[in-house]
Amino acid sequence: MASETGNQSVERAAAVLNAFSLGRPTLRVSDVATRVGLGVSTTSRLLATLETAGLVRRDPVSQLYELGSHVLTLAGVALNNDPIYRQARPAAQQLAWELGLGVNVSVRRGAELFYLLNVEGQLAQKSYSLMGQRNPLHSTAMGKSLLLGTTAAERAELLGENPLESFTTRTITTHEALEVALADVAVRGFSTEVEELALGRACIAAPIRDHTGEVIAAISLSGALSTIALDEREATLGRMIVEAADSIGVGLGYLGPVHTPSRIVT
Repeated sequence: MASETGNQSVERAAAVLNAFSLGRPTLRVSDVATRVGLGVSTTSRLLATLETAGLVRRDPVSQLYELGSHVLTLAGVALNNDPIYRQARPAAQQLAWELGLGVNVSVRRGAELFYLLNVEGQLAQKSYSLMGQRNPLHSTAMGKSLLLGTTAAERAELLGENPLESFTTRTITTHEALEVALADVAVRGFSTEVEELALGRACIAAPIRDHTGEVIAAISLSGALSTIALDEREATLGRMIVEAADSIGVGLGYLGPVHTPSRIVT
């Protein structure tokens, strides 16, 4: 019984922390209670405990709650312990400095991509970080590169039935069209996305492979249409992003594609 109560407390505390999001970073006690489905008094006690642990902070003027500084400490520990993050960071910083574009590294978490690293160049500066955020797989360049690590059957199960969610008029919305696009990505070695997720934005990405040759992550260049200019320099940026992905992969043990000699018929 005590174990069940303890587990329930942990689950409730986790739900409270997950109530905060990029769209709603500050919340009232009643807002949190509504989001997690608990009473206001129970939620208030949980928030007080989390505040003591430094996991949430209450503004003394507005009385609104937000995530606390200790969350950043934990995130830093997790990031610095991640081999993909550690290997990709120098390459991403170099690309961002050379091109002035945004450079992102992501991994797949179920049916979504998860931003592990986000570096902004001088031409793509944002007032916020994408790290820790999620995006769909089918409508992003990184998502398409990540999907190369799955089979057609796995993709059908991951993404669900047609139509796939549409974000703009250019979003791929059928499995059939997505399979055609992925076949092209497999041949070229990199994926692109032009206004499929958001208008005025474009992205080019490549898969990162581990020592087994499996796709474990993806790296991308992104920016405004006029800044990234894919219509003029897709081949150049494609070569650069593939080279960056391969260099990261080599650091993770990737030895390159395995070429099996053709059988000679006599």
